[in-house]
Amino acid sequence: MTDSTSLVIRGGTIFDGSGGDPYDADLRVEDGRIAEIGPNLPKGDEEIDAQGHMVTPGFVDLHTHYDAQVTWSNHITPSSWNGVTTAMIGTCGVGFAPCLPEQRDMLVKLMEGVEDIPEVVLTEGLPWNWETFEEYLDTLDARPYDLDVVTQVPHAALRVYVMGQRGVNREPATADDRAKMAQLAAAGIKAGALGFSTSRTLNHQTLAGEAIPTLEAEEAELSDIAGAISNVGSGWMQVISDFNESDEEFAMLRRIAKRAGRPLSITVLQRDRNPEWWRDIMGQISAANADGAKIVGQVLPRATGTVMSFEISQNPFVGRPSWDKIANLSLADKLAILRQPDFRAQIMSETCPDEKLANRVSNWERIFPLGDPPNYEPEPDQSIAALATNAARDPADVAYDMLLENDGKTFLYRPISNYTYFNLDTVSDMMQHPNTLVGLGDGGAHVGIICDASAISYLLTHWTRDRTRGDTVPLPWAIKRLTHDNASTIGLNDRGLLEPGRKADINVIDYDKLRLRAPEVVYDLPAGGRRLIQKTDGYAATIVAGKPVYRNGEATGALPGRLVRGMKGAA
Repeated sequence: MTDSTSLVIRGGTIFDGSGGDPYDADLRVEDGRIAEIGPNLPKGDEEIDAQGHMVTPGFVDLHTHYDAQVTWSNHITPSSWNGVTTAMIGTCGVGFAPCLPEQRDMLVKLMEGVEDIPEVVLTEGLPWNWETFEEYLDTLDARPYDLDVVTQVPHAALRVYVMGQRGVNREPATADDRAKMAQLAAAGIKAGALGFSTSRTLNHQTLAGEAIPTLEAEEAELSDIAGAISNVGSGWMQVISDFNESDEEFAMLRRIAKRAGRPLSITVLQRDRNPEWWRDIMGQISAANADGAKIVGQVLPRATGTVMSFEISQNPFVGRPSWDKIANLSLADKLAILRQPDFRAQIMSETCPDEKLANRVSNWERIFPLGDPPNYEPEPDQSIAALATNAARDPADVAYDMLLENDGKTFLYRPISNYTYFNLDTVSDMMQHPNTLVGLGDGGAHVGIICDASAISYLLTHWTRDRTRGDTVPLPWAIKRLTHDNASTIGLNDRGLLEPGRKADINVIDYDKLRLRAPEVVYDLPAGGRRLIQKTDGYAATIVAGKPVYRNGEATGALPGRLVRGMKGAA
């Protein structure tokens, strides 16, 4: 199909992204735009039979880390397998531009630790045909994709570019440093970035345990950058912070938002150490917005959770001396050793010396079989601890046996945040708060421990249809959250709604067949690098700029997706 041909989606049920009631109609696309919606439209050059299917706008994912993948791949999976037609990169202050040649290793080591992408993958895969952020955009601009890509200027890369090793060491920025960073951030947004991102969390570290360069950036630094963004008059600011139960951090971010005069997105999670603190943050966000600010909490529609197996980066035995000896072997070689009784007895006798890691990977009350189909809202009596108690066995012994099943490809699930009370009621409250957006899927990041890009689809399957442990949400509301709400907040008003004149980014969904598959491990990154992927059944078609890029989960070969530069008005 060429741009001059027409596509008619015939007989579907239109969920237009507004949150209103669905209705049955045909939809005609011409020249990459929605041309008409109504009954009995004339035959198109190409047709999709949507009888009995939902027709929705394409999904807008506000929080991904495909900053490397978009330089070597045209298929931005697994997000594009889950109905995403626009993906934002450059989140959490990390990325690969701007970057001087002598600084490349610094950014690679940072991304290796923060996003769990092996150094060899980045070293072999990144073309490094840029130094400035604008040149990085030009690199992306030259590539076609199966979805649209939008960018943010990442603070860590900016800081290293301007300050070098001083930036890596988290030294205070001088007035000259601040002025240069502000100028470069503004220039990046003028060149087409839709925002600026930063990280203020201790969770973002290199493998050597070094904190992210932006962790302790002073208010003056962020304020100068915010002022420069204000002068441009477009883009948003995105931040992740530990907060540490301190009102001072939020007060500072509120001042930054006021200085920028632009929307500010803050990651909001429920943490076990203070499970109600997130409500205080949302209360402060509401108060700030009532006073004229534009602040939103960004939330995930399920727990932030790691998966564990003998094939990927974590399992309950990582950190034990015996595991360290076999960690870099192939799965087949690992299994041959893991099945030896003497090795099993030895590793069972050991402990992980890293207390924080041990609590994450062997807190048996909070580790569950993931299953197929995967269960992301397990009950306490399904934990490894409960199963072991019922069988009068040691939990480690039970987990070991489970991980040996299916030729070592069985997954365990460890909810990290949003699951203090062993249910998703808190997530329900988060999602339905008037000052939140749905995001945080982290597609392209943590590729050996997390696979949350499917959380987009999970909002539709679990929250509108399958949940049995609490309230569900209306389907039109969920579609609106994934489309119009996200698109309009970042200034992409050319998409997110199904109406004439809008960009024809569309999903045709067989709702009855919509199912998340279990994650799987593939070795398709540069240098044979490993990553977790997850597909979802039920997407009859995903359409970008009027061209079907997937039909029933299979790529069509069309690559109409492009880098999107700057905010877009409605047609």
